[in-house]
Amino acid sequence: MKKVYDSAAALRHLVIVAMFMAINVAFSSFGIPVPGGHLYLNDIIICTAALLFDPLSSFLVGGVGSFLGDLFFYPTPMFVTLVVRGVQAIVVSAISRYAFQSDKRIANGIALGVGAFINVVGYSFGRALFYATPASAVMKLPYQLVMALIGVVIAPLLIYKADVGKLYHKFVNRKTV
Repeated sequence: MKKVYDSAAALRHLVIVAMFMAINVAFSSFGIPVPGGHLYLNDIIICTAALLFDPLSSFLVGGVGSFLGDLFFYPTPMFVTLVVRGVQAIVVSAISRYAFQSDKRIANGIALGVGAFINVVGYSFGRALFYATPASAVMKLPYQLVMALIGVVIAPLLIYKADVGKLYHKFVNRKTV
């Protein structure tokens, strides 16, 4: 059976992706001050988007949204952010969509774990090699782990307990008159 392209649904999806990007820009621009830097909450948005959206849309939210947040407020790591967050979002989305189809929650858990690993390792190497020092990367490692853990814990709560996934699908797939 051939799938019919629904331009209204595509437009609604695009609007939601843009909204998630804007929230990611905000969350990646303003952090909670901690010793040696800031704690950012944009992992929540990146992980939630990656569980909801296809890999390309997830890349736009995770990679491009975080890149823009850095570009506007702290441009030094913006290219590291684009790569790390973009790869994280694509991988989480792909694993969530295509692995363990018999149990979506297991797929999502594995996807988020792999994404957290990509995030922590990618930022640690990026910090050590490109825009800071290895000592700085080691000092910020605990905060990077906390930020990744926040996204891993809160994103599934938003999807399954706050019904963000159901709301998204209901909005995008609603019938227009």
